[in-house]
Amino acid sequence: MLKSINWKAIFKTFAWLVCLAGLVVLMSFIERKKQEVKCTKIEIIIPGANNFIEREEIDEILSSSYGSLVGKNLSQINIHQVENAIKANPYIAFVKVYADMDGVINIEIKQRQPVLRIINAGGQDFYVDEVGLKIPVSSNYTANVLVATGNILEGFSGKTDTLFTVVAKNLYKAALYAKKDSLWDAQFEQFYVNEKSDIEIVPRVGIQRIILGNADSLAVKMKNLLAFYQQAMPKVGWDAYKTINLKYINQIVCEKYDSLAVNSTIQSLPLDSNLIVKKAVDSAVKKTVAQEIKKIASKSVENPAVSKPTDQKDKTKTLEIKPKQTTPKKQETPKVKETKAATTSTKKVAVVKEKVSTKKIN
Repeated sequence: MLKSINWKAIFKTFAWLVCLAGLVVLMSFIERKKQEVKCTKIEIIIPGANNFIEREEIDEILSSSYGSLVGKNLSQINIHQVENAIKANPYIAFVKVYADMDGVINIEIKQRQPVLRIINAGGQDFYVDEVGLKIPVSSNYTANVLVATGNILEGFSGKTDTLFTVVAKNLYKAALYAKKDSLWDAQFEQFYVNEKSDIEIVPRVGIQRIILGNADSLAVKMKNLLAFYQQAMPKVGWDAYKTINLKYINQIVCEKYDSLAVNSTIQSLPLDSNLIVKKAVDSAVKKTVAQEIKKIASKSVENPAVSKPTDQKDKTKTLEIKPKQTTPKKQETPKVKETKAATTSTKKVAVVKEKVSTKKIN
């Protein structure tokens, strides 16, 4: 009779009941302790040196919603309500509030991290954070991120919201991609959306416009641009091209400046101290970009070959990068085919002057 009883199951059940009873006793003890312990201090933790929101603003949120928390019993303070009140701030991505038995209320805050600043066609100004949410600009802090201007129809209601236009989503994807790469983060200075809704990149080094188009196949486009920087720029110079078009997969279409027109236009421009400072900054960034390119080139096992540049009188060139072909025996390096396009007439000097004068938007 006694052998048929499952003593192991009974022992497990008894152990669970003892643990549950102990937990209930512990919770009742903590609850009684909370009724006796009063709030002695509020500890606010905001990681990072550059903050959209400061401690004083958190104190103002708490005082306007609950008055002074210091001196109140912990049992009278609703922790979840405090969390929701702080989380309503558009600059805060995550907040955790908890109290210890010493009467200290701890508030841990994680701020939103912007990757892009958009100035739309209507003049509205707002940020886009790393998860693609729109947040307002702040008077406390200006984030050092890419700025996008031009034909952008993305509106902003003043509250945290998602992106809804295709152009804005493409800008966010391109900015997020550049943010994760040290080379492009240093080289890309601004995005501009033209009348065709194509994204144009204003580089920090060089006076050319880089036409990205949309954010499809970003890895391929950036790989082609890096190959172009490695092969063409050392031979023709950073200021030789007017446009570098990356819209088409596996080929780069470039348009050259008229060297005489560029030289005469640059010499006729008035002397500007800001322009002198910018040249010094661009020189330093150019060295950094060149070093990054050398590092990447030294690490790569295969380097694509490029043919010698043709006559300097050609205004437009097309670089067609054929995809890598593999065979069972060996791998062939990708070939770069350079073809000539029809020679165009001399470009207007006014376009060059406008590009030089509107290079950067503060």
